[in-house]
Amino acid sequence: MFHAPTPTRRSASFAPAFRSLDSNFERFVNEALAGASQRGARFEQDETSWTLSLDLPGLAKEELSIGIEGAVVRIASTQEAKRSVKAAYELPQEIDAATSEAKLENGVLTLKLAKQAPVSKEAKLTIA
Repeated sequence: MFHAPTPTRRSASFAPAFRSLDSNFERFVNEALAGASQRGARFEQDETSWTLSLDLPGLAKEELSIGIEGAVVRIASTQEAKRSVKAAYELPQEIDAATSEAKLENGVLTLKLAKQAPVSKEAKLTIA
């Protein structure tokens, strides 16, 4: 005897499973992005720069090293420092290191990271 399969019908209870998955993914992303702020980092941005503030009590400016490579800023303490700090942050756009600034005041490191203006790599060809 041959039985035809019953067509699958999505019930209303199927949709909440996807909503739950979406909300769990959104929560995961938000927690990952908020992880920096939980470690004492705060980000702000405007049209021309990002401002990154980190709580680094007990460290002197001579005990810190800041490196910028493309869109990544790395902050690390030197070997002589009283405490160890190592962090890296990748920003959505390359950083202009020449116009960026760093300031350490009252245990708070503030980095003003200038956004690098996009450079067009378009080349014009002459039609022969």
